[in-house]
Parts: sequence; C-alpha cells; structure tokens
Amino acid sequence: MEDRKAVIVGISGASSSGKTTLARLLRDVFPNTFVLHEDDFYKPETELPSKEGLLDWDCAESISIPDMTRALAHIRAHGTFPPFVDSKEDQNSVGACPVPDAAITAAKAKVASWTQPGQPGHSILASPDSSLRMCLVDGFLLYSAEMEQGGVSALLDTKLFLLVSHASATRRRGRRDGYVTLEGFWTDPPGYVDKIVWPNYVAAHAPLFKNGDVEGALDEDVLKEKGILAQVGKGLDVDMQTTFEWAVDTLMRQLEELAGKR
Repeated sequence: MEDRKAVIVGISGASSSGKTTLARLLRDVFPNTFVLHEDDFYKPETELPSKEGLLDWDCAESISIPDMTRALAHIRAHGTFPPFVDSKEDQNSVGACPVPDAAITAAKAKVASWTQPGQPGHSILASPDSSLRMCLVDGFLLYSAEMEQGGVSALLDTKLFLLVSHASATRRRGRRDGYVTLEGFWTDPPGYVDKIVWPNYVAAHAPLFKNGDVEGALDEDVLKEKGILAQVGKGLDVDMQTTFEWAVDTLMRQLEELAGKR
C-alpha cells in the first residue's frame, strides 16, 4: 500500500448530518484509528467572511485549506496526529449516542474477528509488523471544489458522504448549545441555518445531486467519478445505526481493496 503510514478516510456531509458522531463511533471500533476535524482549521474570527451581516463559519473561505493539507500530508507520511494542530472540536458535545450498545458491541466483535491472525484485517491494522493507522477526517466541505483545488481531496483514500434533510439539519443544529472556538464560544444567532448553513451546503454540494437538488437523488455517475461512497437510494435521513453498520462494512472492504487484497 505504497510507502505510507496511514489510510485517510473522509466523512463529509451537511452540518448536523452525523459526521462527528459516526467518526467517534468508528474510532472506537477500529484499532489504531484517530480523528482529525476540519473544524480545527478555522481561521480566527477576525478573518472570517460575513454574509447577511453574520459571520460565515460554513464556507470554504473560513477554513485554512493550506494548513489542513499540511496536516493530512503529515498524517500520511508519519501516521500520527499533527503536533501543530490544536484540536478544539473534541470539546464540543454531539449529544447522546443514537446507536444502541448492542449494535456497537456487534460491530466491535465483527472488526475484532476481521483483525484476527489469518484474517484480512490483521495485516492491515493489527499485525505487530504493520505500522499502518487509520485517520478519519470529519468535515462539512471535504468534497467541495475549493477543497479539491486546495489538494485536500487528493489526500483522501476513501470518501464517505452522509445525507440529511433541511428539516432534520435545522432541528439537530438547534439542539446544540454552541461551539468551542479559538476565541471562546459561538452560539448560532436566530435564522443562522437558513441564512448561512443551508445555502452554503447547497452551493458546495449541488453538483453531487441530479438537477442540483440536495434533497433529491444523488448523481451516481458524479459520485463514481469523484470516488465518493454514499447510501444511494436509502433516502435522506437514514438512522445512525444503519449508517454506522454501513460504514463499518464499507471501511473493511475499502481497506482490503487499498491493501491489494481484492
């Protein structure tokens, strides 16, 4: 699998689509796995653009893409969390886990079996002779044109995309207290989802959907061209247990393919 120390997996989708929840679940199921958050690459508030009189945290211009690319290159080369990244994201709560303990236990057992000696996953992530690690990158703009132009997409070995309806995204984001930032704490002002979050999501992701309708059907030809994997045909608001089980199976398959075992 080339001369690298890590496999990098992107997990992207709209704000409140379940990215961070899924990343944390997968981190706890797969061995030698850690999470990098796109949100840790926000520029200082003084450098953020404004839209409709509000700070715009949800556009590519708010992210230091060169710093993010540098971090991903470090991970691929060294297999460790970049020492120059000061992570704030894990201080943010994502609420109670929506996946039952029994489903998490079953997933752990499946991965544990897959990584036993003689099984495909052993030489990939669990063998004493393997120094390979897996990095899960959680970000709301990973597959945007700006990230592609900035070199982020080329550093992602596998790309998972989560869907969510406008109604669910609005409801879930409204339940959050706020977000830890470099300067302190951010709380969404009234109407922030409709004025900033959702329009930016539509603008960045419309090309992935037929007729540009982000609540309609995915364009499978575009997904294939960009190497993006999604739960096609399953609807917008797939429950997290189903998404989690899909992601576990998908990652095992993808890791085997990347390792040349298929």
